[in-house]
Amino acid sequence: MSRIVGLTYDLREDYLAMGWREEDVAEFDQPSTIEALEDTISSLGFRVVRIGHARSLCQCLARGEHWDLVFNICEGTGGRSREAHVPSILEAHGIPFTFSDPLVCAVTLDKAITKRLVRDAGLPTPRFHVVRRPADVERVDLSPPLFAKPLAEGTGKGIDLRSRLESTSQLREVCAFLLERYLQPVIVEEYLPGREFTTGILGTGAGARAIGTMEIEMLDPASKGIYSFEIKETCERTCRYSRLAEGPLKLAIEQLAVESHKVLECRDASRVDIKLDPQGNPSFLEINPLPGLHPTHSDLPMIATWEGMQYSELLRAIIDSAMTRVEASHGR
Repeated sequence: MSRIVGLTYDLREDYLAMGWREEDVAEFDQPSTIEALEDTISSLGFRVVRIGHARSLCQCLARGEHWDLVFNICEGTGGRSREAHVPSILEAHGIPFTFSDPLVCAVTLDKAITKRLVRDAGLPTPRFHVVRRPADVERVDLSPPLFAKPLAEGTGKGIDLRSRLESTSQLREVCAFLLERYLQPVIVEEYLPGREFTTGILGTGAGARAIGTMEIEMLDPASKGIYSFEIKETCERTCRYSRLAEGPLKLAIEQLAVESHKVLECRDASRVDIKLDPQGNPSFLEINPLPGLHPTHSDLPMIATWEGMQYSELLRAIIDSAMTRVEASHGR
């Protein structure tokens, strides 16, 4: 009998129907992503059951439903621990799932906590300060240029041309806006002027490995090289994505990415954002423990494709990594 894989996800159209704004649902998935996941996981020999978001998961569990594994891509709603909601529910019910555990999902959404862990492990990341209220701006002891963004958002939310700051007056203005708009702290960090990359990681612990790195370039000079929310939403015409060729730079970037994945204890797969500092050295920006998985538009599958890995192979690697934990727990 085929093993049953449940599929948890947040669908954009579900939340738009509830009155959410387009920006609010930017991290959520389109039907085409869910269809691709369902079809591909089924082709790997599993029986796939669509579950949906966290509330749907709770309803399914209340009805007594069970799955051998849950393939989780839920971003969650509400608070800086939202990505941990589904993993926490599954962990409480003893149901195995793909990707990182609740602690890691909560930690990595908070950019400051993430950077502290990376920094304390001796890995390079820009210096930063957290602004929790307007008065905190006066204690920011970093020299411009700086970069400001919401502490616990993804998909470029809260990032636009104003995010790069050249003066204290700009810092005050932008922090006041972000605090009011996103109802969460603002992270202010040293601005890195160099090239920007994202690296795909597969595996867990000692088995983690980089599968490739993609360079991100903004095509419009008016963007000032800022990978903003607007740019990400229109990336097909505003960005150039390219495979980083083999060489010392790629080796250094991927070593930093893998070490970050390990230090933060991510599982199965992640995507690490890295930028070059003024001296041309790689520096950690952020990590995504729940990388997008649209077969042709999401960064991780794009990187995998450039490296000769088919979409089905990518999903198989993620599932195999998760199933290794299942088998280990059964062997105890």
